[in-house]
Amino acid sequence: MRHVFAALLLATAVPAVAQQVARPIPTKPKLIVAISVDQLSADLFAQYRNRFERGFAQLLNGAVFPSAYQGHAATETCPGHSTILTGYRPARTGIIANQWVDQSVARSDKLVYCAEDESVPGSTSSNYTASDKHLKVPTLGERMKQANAATRVVAVAGKDRAAIMMGGHRIDELWWWKDKDFVSYAGRVAPPVVERTRAAVAALLAQPQAALPLPGWCAPADRPVQVGALSLGQGRFARAAGDARSFRASPASDAAVLGLAAGLIQDMRLGKAAQTDLIAIGLSATDYVGHSFGTGGSEMCIQMDQLDQMLGAFFDTLDGWGLDYQVVLTGDHGAHDVTERHQQRAMPTAARLSTDLSIGTLAKEIGAKLGLQGRVLIAADNDVHIDRALSPADRARVEREALARFRAHPQVAAALTRAQVAATPLPSGPPENWTLAERARASFDPERSGDMLLLFRPRVTPIPTPGPGYVETHGSPWDYDRRVPLIFWRKGMTGFEQPLSVETVDIAPTLAAGVGLPIPGVDGRCLDLDPGAGDTCKP
Repeated sequence: MRHVFAALLLATAVPAVAQQVARPIPTKPKLIVAISVDQLSADLFAQYRNRFERGFAQLLNGAVFPSAYQGHAATETCPGHSTILTGYRPARTGIIANQWVDQSVARSDKLVYCAEDESVPGSTSSNYTASDKHLKVPTLGERMKQANAATRVVAVAGKDRAAIMMGGHRIDELWWWKDKDFVSYAGRVAPPVVERTRAAVAALLAQPQAALPLPGWCAPADRPVQVGALSLGQGRFARAAGDARSFRASPASDAAVLGLAAGLIQDMRLGKAAQTDLIAIGLSATDYVGHSFGTGGSEMCIQMDQLDQMLGAFFDTLDGWGLDYQVVLTGDHGAHDVTERHQQRAMPTAARLSTDLSIGTLAKEIGAKLGLQGRVLIAADNDVHIDRALSPADRARVEREALARFRAHPQVAAALTRAQVAATPLPSGPPENWTLAERARASFDPERSGDMLLLFRPRVTPIPTPGPGYVETHGSPWDYDRRVPLIFWRKGMTGFEQPLSVETVDIAPTLAAGVGLPIPGVDGRCLDLDPGAGDTCKP
């Protein structure tokens, strides 16, 4: 797949003379490259780090924090990306989940997507007009543009929510993959590099994809596992011509995003002027591969190998252009493997969510028991709302009945009320020591959060019945979903590894300090990237 990236790069970029300039590290980098690898858990990174030879291997010479936390309970894509370049937890970004319940909207399901404008007529949570309106705080790129209007800010991703939450409200170019094309906000004119990338990817999609080679060290992962009606674990990403869904859940989609990112860097001459520019890159294939195949088979092994090769080629390209760039790489959340493979591998307590925890089913049962009409309960993921059409007395009755059922269920770790979460102080200190209520508080927004929060026990996968494209997921308050790697790298820096916990909200203040931009009041702290007596957090 590294050859696919090379082909895309040739199609999107214009010829340039390679420049290899040796220089001491100046005070400020010319370009910040912020990379989020969707579903890159700390466990997955640890499993493969000794196999990396290219891009990841380069980054491992920098400042490595293998135990960074997306500390909040709602470990999903949208809230995770909202922390990376803002410095705030979801309780302050307002992005509490991928979607939430808003009982005021004129929709039967009452669901609102995190990156939509629900006021657009005909918009739904699954067919929407993309928007940044729900992000309540500025991103680092916005702050940099406010400090220096010449700063260019770009975001490219495999998902709209990744690009929007890292890019923010003021952005020069914003593009994400949708269906079979790169798109942006309605009315935005595609620059030539986007058109070139579209053409290159369309040509790639029009051809079948042969099975990718299996690296020799992936052989132990090449074992079948039966997951429902699916046999997984030995996939090679072979794809029929025109199969965009399979393209999305394969290394090729990351190649397309990196190809477009490289083209935008070159065409816009990012990192070539006096100011510092920023590009945010959201690589989504790892998440799609994980959801489709799990994390323990040959599919993820190939994905990790290909991603390492593509990142290496991408960094080589930036080096060839003589750019002084700083990389930060992290993940928006973690995940764990499919239940069935866990059960085969010494974890018999792993289980799928019981169907008797279906909120729809429980709502009908509770309504019938209490003699109430209507939906009674409405849920988005683990957030459970009580129907506002009910009287206060009936709402209290529903809450008591629902809590009793939740707390009695063997797969439920905690059922917290809105009042309990709201009364919990915002957490501080090492995130691994936070209570469940503190983790929930980090995701709590009084305007959007539910009346009850349902948290399942460890190793319970909230997919009762697996199917194509959806056999494994994330979103729990447990560390396998909260922990991600965090790496800062810049040519010439002295690297080190810090095994103690940090948070992804530390990224924005750390990068801001590197460009001399104070951002007081954020939830995160600046991480000192000098391994000696010096302090990169001090002017």
